[in-house]
Amino acid sequence: MKIEKTKLQDCFIIHDSVFPDERGHFFESFNKKRFQDLSGVEVDFVQDNQSRSTRGVLRGLHFQTGEHAQAKLVRVLRGEVLDVAVDIRRSSPTFGQHVAVHLSEDSHTQLFVPRGFAHGFVVLSDTADFFYKCDNFYNKASEGGLIYNDPELNIDWQLSAEELLVSSKDQELPTLANCQTLFN
Repeated sequence: MKIEKTKLQDCFIIHDSVFPDERGHFFESFNKKRFQDLSGVEVDFVQDNQSRSTRGVLRGLHFQTGEHAQAKLVRVLRGEVLDVAVDIRRSSPTFGQHVAVHLSEDSHTQLFVPRGFAHGFVVLSDTADFFYKCDNFYNKASEGGLIYNDPELNIDWQLSAEELLVSSKDQELPTLANCQTLFN
């Protein structure tokens, strides 16, 4: 496991060591002790989630607020996505900035998204199976989000607007400037 800092404070790209042989390959997708030693972040994951989506599906930008805030460790089991994390901690030096990372089944790369970040992804392959570990349980009443095409965030989703498939719920999310549920 190798940890790469991103331009966003506390957000890391994780490169896993893959061991191929004639039968396929093996890799350790998470080791709590190694992650803590390399990142300095202590995290206890309590919930795993998985989704399958087709090309152009954009899920996000989501977060949970208050005591239900979540850190996530995300990866792709099949296909390829552009994964985006946005720092929405008002006191952070990287507030309002985002990082975009290609995650794929072949790269074995993961993204650690800390609490206080909005998160989303768009599917670039025909289909993608997306997997993420959360350090807090889902709570519907604590849902928050930002509109994916906020001009202030200026995220390049790498697909045209016509190619994007966005839920009606996600199309009604506020901009960063109008969001009332950000972190301090």
